[in-house]
Amino acid sequence: MKKSTFVAMILGTIGGILFALGMCVALIPEWNAFKQGVVMGVIGAVVLLIMVLVWRKMENKNPIKVSAKTIGTVLWGIIGALALGVGMCLTMVWSHMMIGIVVGIVGIVLLLSLIPMTKGLK
Repeated sequence: MKKSTFVAMILGTIGGILFALGMCVALIPEWNAFKQGVVMGVIGAVVLLIMVLVWRKMENKNPIKVSAKTIGTVLWGIIGALALGVGMCLTMVWSHMMIGIVVGIVGIVLLLSLIPMTKGLK
């Protein structure tokens, strides 16, 4: 395993766990920890951003060019992840089983559509 891959794996795991735990803590009203959850989620997102920058630097890749396609792809991914998360919350926390399943499936389809959107079809 290359050193850059190992560093990206460790930072990605830490950032992903912090982000996921933060969002879970923020969305469970019984815990009364919304602000703490948001702070933890933001810290996780920052660690994930640092991971991307460190990995690109270690791989000697060019900086990411910000274009309309890049911004659209990122927004598409955010919307897909939020739809999947809202579907899971509807199913598990708020007991709206069928609506949650439908919203979750929409989120999964949005996230799966990122692959042909970024890599293209051959």
